Amino acid sequence: MELENICKQTIEAVKLAGNFINEEHKNNAEKEIEEKGKHNFVTFVDKKAEVILVNSLKEILPEAGFITEEGTIRTKGEKYDWIIDPLDGTTNFIHGAFPFAVSVALAEHGQPIVGVVMELGLNECFYGWKDGGAYLNDKPLKVSSNKTLHDSLIATGFPYSAFEKMDEFLLTLNWFIQNTRGLRRLGSAATDIAWVAAGRYDGFYEKGLNAWDVAAGIVLLREAGGQCSDFSGGDDYLFGNEIICSNGAIHDEFINVIDEIMNT
Repeated sequence: MELENICKQTIEAVKLAGNFINEEHKNNAEKEIEEKGKHNFVTFVDKKAEVILVNSLKEILPEAGFITEEGTIRTKGEKYDWIIDPLDGTTNFIHGAFPFAVSVALAEHGQPIVGVVMELGLNECFYGWKDGGAYLNDKPLKVSSNKTLHDSLIATGFPYSAFEKMDEFLLTLNWFIQNTRGLRRLGSAATDIAWVAAGRYDGFYEKGLNAWDVAAGIVLLREAGGQCSDFSGGDDYLFGNEIICSNGAIHDEFINVIDEIMNT
């Protein structure tokens, strides 16, 4: 399979969806907001963007299945599956705040091998494929070189429904605020991971995520030289609802802090 060509075609599909989202944002269209769960929103823009993506991606790889956030289609492929978040950062979009992004990955037997994240505020397209590198608008991505958490800028996301570990999560915020260069929260996990791949952040962690939030970013991070794991240092991060992403150099230290606080 020619992954570079598939990635280029995926970028075009993502741009189609991104253009639609941008037009709705510029026009301040009525959002038709629905609440899927506590603090978990969806708009007609999410749904329409997902339809655009599904229709385009079917043409690229007809045999692939789909794992979609909004449920436009959910079919299991024998070998390949598209993993789609049509609008990552819906709450930001509703309020007219950036970032928000389109995130699409292609997985082979459950392992992401192509990833595209288009952040619409800065019009930045991050993309990559297995063993082919990761890029931002044709410029190669490379993770940062910081070697300690003390010298690192860390990103996270606040839980919007998984509150059972909230006390422990707040303790992690306290630790990182006091022991790193700073802590950031953008509201788009796909963008956060792309920024780790780009070296803007040194690390990112969050609990309560889904595969469509992280799949594309995982490809970018790996191809840019970074590392990802679950909170215990294991590999259950795509479907395990928790992820730690880093430049690799700080990963062991990062895991030790998260694991000690969140899993004890």
